[in-house]
Amino acid sequence: MLHKYRFKNFFSFAGETEVSFLLNRQTPVTDLIFESPGGARLSKVLAAIGPNASGKTNVLKPLAFLSWFVAHSFTASKPEEDIPVQAHFFSDKADCEFEIEFENEGQHYRYSLIVNPERVVHESLHLKTSKFFSFIFRRDWSEQDSGYDIRQQKFGFATREAEKVRPNASLIATAAQYNVPCARALVSYFSRFYTNVNYGGRDHFKTSDVFDATEFFHGRPALRAQMSVLLSRLDLGLSEVIIESRKVVEKESGKSEEANIPVGVHRMSEQVQKLPFWYESSGTQAAFVLLEKILPALEHGGIVIIDEMEADLHPEMITAMLDLFIDRERNPHNAQIIFTCHAHEVLNDLQKDQVLLIEKDTNGFSEAWRLGDMKGIRRDDNLYAKYRAGAYGAVPNL
Repeated sequence: MLHKYRFKNFFSFAGETEVSFLLNRQTPVTDLIFESPGGARLSKVLAAIGPNASGKTNVLKPLAFLSWFVAHSFTASKPEEDIPVQAHFFSDKADCEFEIEFENEGQHYRYSLIVNPERVVHESLHLKTSKFFSFIFRRDWSEQDSGYDIRQQKFGFATREAEKVRPNASLIATAAQYNVPCARALVSYFSRFYTNVNYGGRDHFKTSDVFDATEFFHGRPALRAQMSVLLSRLDLGLSEVIIESRKVVEKESGKSEEANIPVGVHRMSEQVQKLPFWYESSGTQAAFVLLEKILPALEHGGIVIIDEMEADLHPEMITAMLDLFIDRERNPHNAQIIFTCHAHEVLNDLQKDQVLLIEKDTNGFSEAWRLGDMKGIRRDDNLYAKYRAGAYGAVPNL
């Protein structure tokens, strides 16, 4: 359960920026809000809105990066590779700073990281006990010693192995390979971040995504059934979606092989027609791919991070996707979603604390603020109308 994250000197954000799911006790309780085991009141949904090139994608990148770094940097990068981070292009410092607070398995953690493309400069993990955070480990680069000073407190990673951690890998990702229980639990948590964002920005929809989603649903019958029901309810002309094994012939070599193919089933009276998914609309395909990220988060709990939620989707379909998080039966583990969007009608479905506004000044510096933190914003305000009128800022200046 994500509380908040901070970052600094990362892509278009030079100053420290905080993105928070935390809500105060005065916030009315709705199905968009839940209380964590630790007693924090948290939002299930956060929408990031602003003009093109304002930095909306960049406000999501810290989560995508931290997910990769904590869970996969040891296995998914080679010793000689750079860490995929980028400081603000007008900064004279290469170090990017991150901090994230979250709850996992009843424990409240704070993870901090300072990195540049060459190495980890600082990495630490703290656990909240009573009102204070106590460190579990600290890892600091020493220029003088050309090595790391590593201190642990009940982390359980053998000192000899900890001293060998690569400069471009997380101590947590590395310790998980040695079956350190705390590290394995945290890798599991960060592995439940489902996103379409990578270092270069949004991973734009492509045909291979449909086949990847097909393989995902093929091996998970329960989620496949949910996906079929949901797509058939989204007014796409479908009665169901099935996955069939078909022989596919490669054009160049002429070789054939069996492949799993998603098929849309269309019914009219007694007639039934099956349509391979590459003949379905781009909106149908996009919804299919999006559900590959949303449904596992709803099933087990997790964080969904989506850039351009409206891409190929009708605004009403965005509301239907958000309804999955609101529904307590479909979202029993309180999965959360943060997304960027140009379909501003979504403001009609959200409270002021669930809207993050993004803006960039003429010098190329992005900033983000939560609408609920602005003075004079009433809970009964028409957020959509006032945003469109420019009352809140973060609108295109054309």
